Amino acid sequence: MLSRLGGWTARRRFWVVAAWAVVTVVGAVLGGSVYDRTDSLDGTRPGLESTQVQQRLDEVDPEGEVVVAVLGGRDFFSTDLVSQASRIMFEIREMDGVAEVTDAYTAGGLIGSDGQSSLVTVELDRGLSEDEALGVADDVATALREVDVPEVLVGGELLSVRAFAEQAIADTVRGELVALGFLCLALLLILGGLRAAALPLAAALAVIATTLLALTALAGLVPVSEYAVNIVTLLGIGLAVDYSLLMVFRFREERAAAPDAALEELLSRTTASAGRAVLVSGLAVATVMVGLYAFADPLLSAMALGGALVVVLATVVGLTLVPALIAVAHRHVPGRDQRTWVRRPRASRQEPGVAKGVREAKGGRGPRGAQKARGAKPPVGAPGVLAVLAGFAQRRPVLVVLAGVGTLLVLAVPALQLQLANSDASALPPGSEERRTAEVVQADFEDAVQPLAVLLDGDPTVAEMRPLLREIKALPGTDEVFIRDDVQGVTLVDVVPRGAEAGPGAQQLVREVRALDGLPRRVGGPAAELVDAKDSTVDRLPLALVLVLLATFVLLLLLTGSVVVPIKAILLNLLTLAATFGVLVAVFQWGWGSDLLGFEPWGAIDLTTPLLLFVFVLGLSMDYEVFLLARIKEEWDRRRDDSREANDRAVLAGITATGPVVTAAALCIAIVFLGFALGELVAVKEIGVGMTVAVLLDVTVVRGLLLPASMTLLGRWNWWRPFVAASPPVPVPVPAVPTPRSRRTSG
Repeated sequence: MLSRLGGWTARRRFWVVAAWAVVTVVGAVLGGSVYDRTDSLDGTRPGLESTQVQQRLDEVDPEGEVVVAVLGGRDFFSTDLVSQASRIMFEIREMDGVAEVTDAYTAGGLIGSDGQSSLVTVELDRGLSEDEALGVADDVATALREVDVPEVLVGGELLSVRAFAEQAIADTVRGELVALGFLCLALLLILGGLRAAALPLAAALAVIATTLLALTALAGLVPVSEYAVNIVTLLGIGLAVDYSLLMVFRFREERAAAPDAALEELLSRTTASAGRAVLVSGLAVATVMVGLYAFADPLLSAMALGGALVVVLATVVGLTLVPALIAVAHRHVPGRDQRTWVRRPRASRQEPGVAKGVREAKGGRGPRGAQKARGAKPPVGAPGVLAVLAGFAQRRPVLVVLAGVGTLLVLAVPALQLQLANSDASALPPGSEERRTAEVVQADFEDAVQPLAVLLDGDPTVAEMRPLLREIKALPGTDEVFIRDDVQGVTLVDVVPRGAEAGPGAQQLVREVRALDGLPRRVGGPAAELVDAKDSTVDRLPLALVLVLLATFVLLLLLTGSVVVPIKAILLNLLTLAATFGVLVAVFQWGWGSDLLGFEPWGAIDLTTPLLLFVFVLGLSMDYEVFLLARIKEEWDRRRDDSREANDRAVLAGITATGPVVTAAALCIAIVFLGFALGELVAVKEIGVGMTVAVLLDVTVVRGLLLPASMTLLGRWNWWRPFVAASPPVPVPVPAVPTPRSRRTSG
């Protein structure tokens, strides 16, 4: 089927390119409106205890959005300041959309400990839409800035969410520009020509534009988060470039092997072989993205929707548009050893170490080295980095496995101290007003800490509540306890924690209050929401792992026909994931290298970052795994003599042939993610840095060393299948391909 698809796209190449061009232009024109139709999802998961508490409080004591302001830098008790500020506070009360104002001038609000600042909270009407509330908040901020004090800081959750959304869009634009600029240069050097380099870029633009168009249409049916747009951009560029490079490299190889073959035949072979890897990879990555739904989080579900959509479209583009583009521009795709204005061929200029790698690939020494690759196509020019690493790993498999696994485990050690938290204003850029407001409130107004909301079931009397209140007061993390008498219809106790309202101490206090005996109760508030989110993630993680890993296992089983290879691939991918988490903790939680990356650590990792990295790392690791294993399986099927030597030759031949495309794809996608690591939002920066580290570790330590070393140790057991009788060796005669004398390397 894929072979026929390749031939069809070659014959109809201009129609295929024209159709995708129309869709891309429409997507570029209309898809941008998705930014105006996104929703600011709060990530609240239904059914959790803290969610139930908040829903009950919203029923009996509905509250609108709150604007928080700090007026500072001048003596609070100054007579003219009191008069002016009081007048402005009364004016704010009269504004349409304002429900209540609490300030130190007219309503007994909080004054800073230095007497130089005061806190103002403005509650808006509950019935306002998001846009209406933001309009009122801006009017309130304008009025507050009329107070004659040196510094007026205005923030709050409503304005912080808007700042997050605006910064996310700005980071996306900046990341795209930086990534595309460096990506163009990298593709130019990799493919050796301007027109050849344009092929992956055209595929990436098509994927992004069409996905944004699809998200715009879906935004009218389901909520779409602005962060899903970031995911679309990251995955769209990365996967489109990966799949394009795989197809272009395989086309060059097929053309070099049969220079007189017709274009239609070459693209049929290319799509039948490389297209199969693209299809399996796309299915694997899409399945991993769908695994986000297992966490039952609205924000993650929106990201899963965008991610799965872009993977499907990237796969379709890789199987249709990319072959059509190759058919149109095939004369401008230089061979690997062809001289261009960008590069000179390296075949006659090999370094001694590289020559050694080629010599060993053709029949070098070493009990586990790959001897003559009987029936394999000789490598063109100098071998790639992965081929050299693979040759080294096959000569010393035990040492490489021990050293590689040990390195990844050492990198993973910091992950044992992983601290998760919900991103708040502290994750905004250091200079943003919303972040500065939150920091000043936390530092100077301890009484403004949001307490734990303990909702008691039934209608207990004060006497019945007294033992429970004494126990809560005796807990080490409790600062203050008082019964709320301003909420009708429920019995509510506020428990003020010591320290930050959602810090480790407050989270521990939530667990201790829930563990007490006595009256039935439910606990809500920011700390309880974080505790419930973390517990829910841990509870649902096994389900997500089973769904993702089982689907991955089945796809690799169908690709390779082996049970051992998928299990080994999954274990190696999990090692990469653990090492990435460890690096992420060291950088973003401990602050190693924070000055270099331009951010201030806040002592935790965003709660969604490990989940997103879980699917991204597994997905892209599987991407490269499929590329390599598909070719290794081809080489194994060419030999099939069930010997250890045949296994070693197949592994080295597959890595030698596919290593360059994997290296090039990894370099390109690392550039893409590094572009987003330059963003201002810490959460986006975490994803960018985490994915860059994961890709680099995966393509060097895992694919370059651990994959060939482990397959060498396993030998013919790599291809074991239970309940399948071993077939006798079937030699496949393959004509020897003479190696030109000019390309031989001396011993």
